[in-house]
Amino acid sequence: MKIVENNTNSNHLDSYRAKVVASTAAGFGLENMDVMFLSFALSSIIAEFGLSGTQAGLISTITNIGMLIGGIFFGILADKVGRIKTFTYTIFIFAIATGAMFFAHNLTLVYICRFFAGIGGGGEYGIGMTVLAESFSKKKLGRVSSWVGMAGQGGAIMAALLATLVIPTLGWHALFLFGILPVIITFFIRHHLKESDTFIKSSKEKHGSVKELFATPKIAHQTIALMVMAIVQIAGYFGLMNWLPTIMQKQLNLTVASSTWMIATILGMCAGMLTFGWILDNLGPRLAFGIFLVCSAIGVYVLTLPTNMLSLIIVGAIVGYFSNGMFAGYGAVVSRLYPTEIRATANNVIMNTGRCIGGFSSLAIGWILDNYNVMTVMVFISTLYVISLIVMLTISNLKASNYKQA
Repeated sequence: MKIVENNTNSNHLDSYRAKVVASTAAGFGLENMDVMFLSFALSSIIAEFGLSGTQAGLISTITNIGMLIGGIFFGILADKVGRIKTFTYTIFIFAIATGAMFFAHNLTLVYICRFFAGIGGGGEYGIGMTVLAESFSKKKLGRVSSWVGMAGQGGAIMAALLATLVIPTLGWHALFLFGILPVIITFFIRHHLKESDTFIKSSKEKHGSVKELFATPKIAHQTIALMVMAIVQIAGYFGLMNWLPTIMQKQLNLTVASSTWMIATILGMCAGMLTFGWILDNLGPRLAFGIFLVCSAIGVYVLTLPTNMLSLIIVGAIVGYFSNGMFAGYGAVVSRLYPTEIRATANNVIMNTGRCIGGFSSLAIGWILDNYNVMTVMVFISTLYVISLIVMLTISNLKASNYKQA
């Protein structure tokens, strides 16, 4: 199966690209659905095991540590032996660990299940973004990544709906069983994909080398700076999304069934992704990230303002628009800046470093809530966005002129 980037009139090519988008979207949707399962189940888990905020935050952090380990290993493997083949390994690990949460009747088992779910899920992101990058024109990658990112938010909406139906009747354990069926569906979709000609024709000498991400001072600076940005992105997003339901349940006396506000936040994220992808492709990454990081730093404070459900829905949509509009853009940028030989490795190492270290925001937010208040949480997250903005401006290859040449 040859993929010729400029031959857009080929029905065969368009059919293959449709499969690429469908399979990558399904994978992202599955992963985000699982993340949100934990978010909606967190209050029930806390109640069942009598957890402190720190212990509860550690569940997400352990998941992200697993993602770093799995991301590095499977990213290297995907660059060495192939993207599609490697995905089948990650998918079964993820499926088993997700379903095993049904049997997790103590905190230790919860930690173990989430760690292995992280290992499987950590490989999926880089593989998906790499397959996209090798199937579409670079000029359209921001928009295509946004479409896939929106599918991820579709998984979050599905999680909200399932949580509303399942948790009150069957309990939080049963919720995680639903993570198995989409995994099986995704596996069969991915089974119909083949390695791209870009991968097949690339040099085999330096495939999957983490060392190449730091080969020169300039590349090392770029890699580390992108890691910092990814850390902030994950810290803000997963920190808020893991704790926002619990915070708002206490602040506005909501129940887990009151998921309308979360769906509004997710819809705002989808709109933000579409906008970000367009700005990224047409005006460059510096302007795209600059706008969204500044607005995110300011916007988190409005989460303290809602006093009723209507105002919470409006504020949630606005904050979601900026805080997660950037998410899919990281894969598009990394795929542009790193060569085929290390593309999956770069995507997984950079984003999963962000997940691992940024994942500690859940632990930090739990500790802050135990000792301080919601406003302190917002100051913490806002400061992180400012740091990301400063770091982003130091990456020379993110200038519009350099980025277009990448």
